[in-house]
Amino acid sequence: MLREIAALPKVKKVFVRSGIRFDYLLYDKNPAFFRQLVEHHVSGQLKVAPEHCSNHALSMMGKPSIHVYEKFKDKYFAHCQAVGKEQYLVPYLMSSHPGTTLEDAIEMALWLKKEHYNPEQVQDFYPTPGTVSTVMYATGIHPLTGERVYVCRDYHEKQLQRALLQPNVPKNAPLVREALRLCKREDLIGYTADCLVRPDEKTMPRTPKTTTPAGKKPKLGPVRYRGMQTPSADRPVTQNGTKGKKPIPLQPSPSPKAKTPTRKPAKSSIKPSKPFSKPKKK
Repeated sequence: MLREIAALPKVKKVFVRSGIRFDYLLYDKNPAFFRQLVEHHVSGQLKVAPEHCSNHALSMMGKPSIHVYEKFKDKYFAHCQAVGKEQYLVPYLMSSHPGTTLEDAIEMALWLKKEHYNPEQVQDFYPTPGTVSTVMYATGIHPLTGERVYVCRDYHEKQLQRALLQPNVPKNAPLVREALRLCKREDLIGYTADCLVRPDEKTMPRTPKTTTPAGKKPKLGPVRYRGMQTPSADRPVTQNGTKGKKPIPLQPSPSPKAKTPTRKPAKSSIKPSKPFSKPKKK
């Protein structure tokens, strides 16, 4: 169909922006369509919908495992390299789907960190008529299995799950810390590479300032001057900071109270000449 559309008059390019079932494309034994899609029908980036990474959440959505998406991603970039094009994938992600919990959202945040991907847009689940997900949202029961399903209806919890998909956004930091504490995952709050968010500096305990006891003077380190070398037994330090034959001993700087004597200017023995004056008329 793509070839027939491209063969129409006045049609230069045919691009596919989204709607590709990556699992079906991966299971196709003939890679001709995959290569043709990458070479001729992608305008820089292709949007696909893994939607989540937790197997529990994906089973509620009717999606394959996240490993299927990872295999599709590897093949996609391999085809891009083969045709000599720099193209990208934009995964579509969803939060608060029926059956997903805060633990699933944390697992999603860790997977995004491992993939070095910071999504700019994520979508919260909203019910649409005629879908299995809407039945679960309305009844709390999976219509195909009859099992009870957890449904997130609280608005604040929805905000927590959505913030975990974008932990690098500064305004989401308080929500991410709250979600991690609720799930007892304080180990992901810190400054190491494995952490999702940094601690709140406003609530961190401040270290007390060290003060010297009364009657004792603080210990001062060795005085260093700019351009000077460290004194040693075999290298005398000169005043100009270089190693010379005749080292000049360091002289202490004068105290601010001491006044240096001023020299009076010497008197000159030459008398100043008189100014020229015109002779008076008789």
